[in-house]
Amino acid sequence: MSSSTRVAAIDCGTNSIRLLVAEHAPEYGELYEIDRRMRIVRLGQDVDRTGRLAPEALERTFAACREYAEAIKAHGAEKIRFVATSATRDAENRDEFVRGVLDILGVEPEVITGDQEAEFSFTGATRGLADRDDLLKPYLVVDIGGGSTEFVVGDDHVRAARSVDIGCVRMTERHLVRDGVVSDPATPGQIAAIRADIRAALDLAEETVPLREAHTLVGLAGSVTTVAAIALRLEAYDSAVIHHSRIPYESVKEITGELLAATHDERAAIPVMHPGRVDVIGAGALVLLEIMERTGAREVLVSEHDILDGIGWSCALGDE
Repeated sequence: MSSSTRVAAIDCGTNSIRLLVAEHAPEYGELYEIDRRMRIVRLGQDVDRTGRLAPEALERTFAACREYAEAIKAHGAEKIRFVATSATRDAENRDEFVRGVLDILGVEPEVITGDQEAEFSFTGATRGLADRDDLLKPYLVVDIGGGSTEFVVGDDHVRAARSVDIGCVRMTERHLVRDGVVSDPATPGQIAAIRADIRAALDLAEETVPLREAHTLVGLAGSVTTVAAIALRLEAYDSAVIHHSRIPYESVKEITGELLAATHDERAAIPVMHPGRVDVIGAGALVLLEIMERTGAREVLVSEHDILDGIGWSCALGDE
């Protein structure tokens, strides 16, 4: 008789909201994916500038929540865990967000700390690496989000973690937007300002996390997977091909330069580019490049399993 449990995990970040419905089979120690989907809602729109969640951003997010509520019901998930990250940590009106999610999904979103976010990311990214004998430990897991980036060093468990306020949306809005319009393309001065912000944040991260002691860099989230898809010259986004691909530093550097030098239309024409990432991918790629330069990493191991999978595991196992 099976003792499996069906769980639903939701990760609501600054740029996107994602759903994972999975079956947990304890006898096999596995989490089997049933449904995985993502919507770009840009919840963090203008949060860095105003300190508040914009009404239109909230409505986009609630619309996605309504869609996810239908999917969760259709799949018969028994447990739901909804985790919200950077944008809602920063917002004055996050109570409005909490009430809306509770009304739609019947579960209160947990506005987690950066350290909790890092733990989930590490678990999600590294559970599938246990049998790899071609990767040296410790790992440095970096989750480049819309508003923040999480750094976690560990082997079988987390040794040190830190969340810092650099992300593709935050860096774009802070340095590339003028009068409500994204620079097209970025100017050398703007790129230099982003680099300075990233380097200052890396200094902060290194106060807690020994970034340069890790032997394997594992990169998570949309900025990293999009760079990987471009490097692999995919004509369509293919998670199976991207997952656990190894992208060399030289490719990341070349692609970052091309993205920052491209116009909006040129970026939008890239086959694997999600429309919601067109304006923010340059800044996201630059965060990855600066991390690789700081740590001396010669390649990044790209993972499609990330914080969402970590939330799913926590839901299945009853972890806090």
